Amino acid sequence: MQVQAYLNFDGRCEEALDFYRGALGAEVDMLKRFNENPEPPPPGMVSPGTENKVMHASFRIGETTLMASDGRCAGEAGFKGISLSLIVSNEADADRFFAALAQGGQVQMPLAKTFFSPRFGMVADRFGVSWMIYVPA
Repeated sequence: MQVQAYLNFDGRCEEALDFYRGALGAEVDMLKRFNENPEPPPPGMVSPGTENKVMHASFRIGETTLMASDGRCAGEAGFKGISLSLIVSNEADADRFFAALAQGGQVQMPLAKTFFSPRFGMVADRFGVSWMIYVPA
């Protein structure tokens, strides 16, 4: 059994994937658009003008696979009550990834030494996804 995060960017998925490629070295394994669906979508699932948006994508950051979509493109994506933990092997990587994710985002807790980590911080990226950057003790 596995649990994988599925991120719904509500119309900004391709932009987010490009951002994660540059910020974290993400690799997109698969991307399908709504107009590539061989079956017609259920009524109300795809808004007019969004046929080229991302129906489903699978991408890797390090050894982790995440999934993403544009969803219904109905407004702002909401990533409330959840954070993705990015566990890195050293402080230099923590600094680099934190700075990249913070570009256009919001620092929630600056990177600092804590009782459980030589480097830990929290940031919401420009899409509203919360990240916890962590170097194991």
